[in-house]
Amino acid sequence: MFDALSERIQQTFRKLAGKGRLSEADVKAALRDVRMALLEADVNFRVVKDFTDRVGQRAIGEEVLRSLTPAQMVVKIVNEEMVALLGEPARLDLGGKPPVVLMLVGLQGSGKTTMAAKLGVFLRKNGHRPLLVAADVYRPAAIQQLETLGREVDIPVHSEGDRVAPPQICRNAVARATREGYDVVLLDTAGRLQIDERMMTELEQIRQQTKPREVLLVVDAMTGQEAVAVADEFHKRVSITGLLLTKVDGDARGGAALSVRAVTGVPIKFMGVGEKASDLEPFHPDRLASRILGMGDVLTLIERAEAAMSQADAAALEKKMRTASFTLEDFTEQLKTVRRMGSLSELLGMIPGLQQAGREIPEDVTERGLVVTEAIINSMTRAERRDPRIINASRKRRIARGSGTSVQEVNQLLRQFTQMQQMMKKMQSGRGMRSLMPWMR
Repeated sequence: MFDALSERIQQTFRKLAGKGRLSEADVKAALRDVRMALLEADVNFRVVKDFTDRVGQRAIGEEVLRSLTPAQMVVKIVNEEMVALLGEPARLDLGGKPPVVLMLVGLQGSGKTTMAAKLGVFLRKNGHRPLLVAADVYRPAAIQQLETLGREVDIPVHSEGDRVAPPQICRNAVARATREGYDVVLLDTAGRLQIDERMMTELEQIRQQTKPREVLLVVDAMTGQEAVAVADEFHKRVSITGLLLTKVDGDARGGAALSVRAVTGVPIKFMGVGEKASDLEPFHPDRLASRILGMGDVLTLIERAEAAMSQADAAALEKKMRTASFTLEDFTEQLKTVRRMGSLSELLGMIPGLQQAGREIPEDVTERGLVVTEAIINSMTRAERRDPRIINASRKRRIARGSGTSVQEVNQLLRQFTQMQQMMKKMQSGRGMRSLMPWMR
């Protein structure tokens, strides 16, 4: 989502890095570039002004201008102020006597229903028994959509059709949760194409009758500055306690994420980062600021890896790599693990120093490469996957036909796999990483 903003800000920092010492004019010129980058990213203009004013006051101080690495000091200040702009990390408030009610509100099309299912999956992973509630009786097929999602993620859905008033549906759902032992109730309330009096009155009734612990506003990251006005109006009427950003993986310019928190004072709690039910991340301001400034996000990368691979699988893989018994079957499993973690360009963007490489690799190219590699390996027999040395010319032609690729592509994969095995043998022999990476000498 922040690719354009990140690239512009990093260009500004590269200009500063080329200067041995910074003058006040250099800092002001850099801040002008940062200001333009934020405005082009659709960040609220008041937020931009406050942010650049704070950075400017700190960056033009004696400490920065006399520093031996002034450019690094400016980056540090921008990072700290961006983290402050995004607010403190906030978690769901699940305290109190169960069932705890979480009420999701927002405009139609913001992604409330999908977000309800994602939250349900997240809560179940953390030891809770959630109940989804279909309280949107106005949007065609909204109830069926939540029921379908509930079946897909194996979470029960409370629905009563479209003839019962939403406040009554929500009260009945809370009563059912109390009877049947569900400890969290997720209310998927109705949205409209725009805020209207009837919508707000209904939400106020639901809030009054179900006493939700959290009122969570679902904000579409694609809406830009409009999201600020929407959040402000909802906050005035139903006192929202948290924000959930959806479609963060899309082509949004990022203005909503950087603006809504600053304008409303309400913390962002989660980000939807994909279409799958598991594509939900707790919001970490420091990690997001690091991504924007090109510092990577190694912690999120590690968390995704841990979610995609169990400890037992990781231990088994480590043993195979250590003993050089890694096969093409294992390689296929690792490809699947990588694809569960996200797109290759996104993962590269989380590694410090590789953000630019991630942006330069087209998404369709990286995805095609993984698909082609998997197709080639799947076209091999089990014996060939376990011992590629038996693959002769006729076998290569058969594998290429079966995978819809060329013999050259099969040769390329086998060559890369052989190189990988040689690296593992060098590691096993104890020659160390320097023997594997001569550029470190």
